[in-house]
Amino acid sequence: MPAVDRPPTGRDGTAPPGWPEEVRPPGVPDWERTAVAWLYDLVPPEYRSHEVLRRYPVLLARFAGDHVTAGLEAARAGWRTVRVELAGELPPEAMEAAMTAYEREGTRLAAAAKGVALVGAALRGERWNPKL
Repeated sequence: MPAVDRPPTGRDGTAPPGWPEEVRPPGVPDWERTAVAWLYDLVPPEYRSHEVLRRYPVLLARFAGDHVTAGLEAARAGWRTVRVELAGELPPEAMEAAMTAYEREGTRLAAAAKGVALVGAALRGERWNPKL
């Protein structure tokens, strides 16, 4: 794991709201390994073939953020347009199920985007300080 150029701020071992459950809190043993595994779970399998992403987890976080953001934008566009584009092609119950699927996927991707941003910040050495 490459060294961080600036000293971390905040506290190790604490995670902010929105931190992914699959990733151990920053600063605890093995947290970077769980972060990298989680980030790879968010991107296409082909991303594993890029040595630069294995070598620089902060870059992997950037790629994962771009991928998740694109998926979120696609889900939002689908939700906005599916009723018009497939009008008459689907029975009403299928259309409602499609809308529900777009909503769930949008919610999942929005949470993933927030998690990627938090993990990426932690990989860059930033630490969260809870407010009392």
